[in-house]
Amino acid sequence: MCNAEKVALVTGALRGIGRAVALRLRADGYQVVITGTRSPEAAAGDLAGLEAEGIRYIRANNKVDADRERAVQQVMEWFGRIDVLVNNAGMAPRERRDILEMTPESYDEVMDVNCRGAFFMTQRVAGIMAQQKSGCIVTISSISAEAISLNRGEYCMSKAALSMATQLFAARLAPLGIGVYEIRPGVIETDMTSGVHDKYDALIEGGLIPNPRWGKPEDIANAVSVLASGALAYANGQVIQLDGGLHIPQL
Repeated sequence: MCNAEKVALVTGALRGIGRAVALRLRADGYQVVITGTRSPEAAAGDLAGLEAEGIRYIRANNKVDADRERAVQQVMEWFGRIDVLVNNAGMAPRERRDILEMTPESYDEVMDVNCRGAFFMTQRVAGIMAQQKSGCIVTISSISAEAISLNRGEYCMSKAALSMATQLFAARLAPLGIGVYEIRPGVIETDMTSGVHDKYDALIEGGLIPNPRWGKPEDIANAVSVLASGALAYANGQVIQLDGGLHIPQL
């Protein structure tokens, strides 16, 4: 258990991976604040189970500068510190298109949410952690940072950019006592992957993943918990592949 006064901010955490991370950190003893784009009224069903655990919610779109600033300021007003930041907010393209047909609008939207938003949220929170001389920042990336998908190139590029951002912040913040890490989930069973469930069921059965099952949001949450605990404090900039071995080259 961590000190109950420690505070975690998890972006994009109403459902899926972010929700599992928020619940795990709360179970670990953190005060937890999450963000999401829906109004509290629209998100009431998802919020019920989170608020019952004492998790607080701020409506904030991670790609909007003013929303990020407002979210951070609210956390500081409530608790006066931020010990863990989990950059989880992200999106896939609204429509999958071959890279020869990708639109500038789709590129800009996905990059703004997945990369720009996470980068500047990290920059903002890192300033607070630098004053505290402690902290942990975990960015949820994707195996798509390495594995290409020709029908969602903007998503792959955004995740690759996040990987570089992790390295940059890890090197910059390590001397200040702040750990920065990247988690690359593989095929995880969430709302985002519900539309391709049958496809990946068949691929997994056919041997796509050495550990032959879907990943669960809780698999990611477990890793965040370990990183946030400080147990891997000397692993600055480490990339943790949580994909059942999908990244292993095979002949």
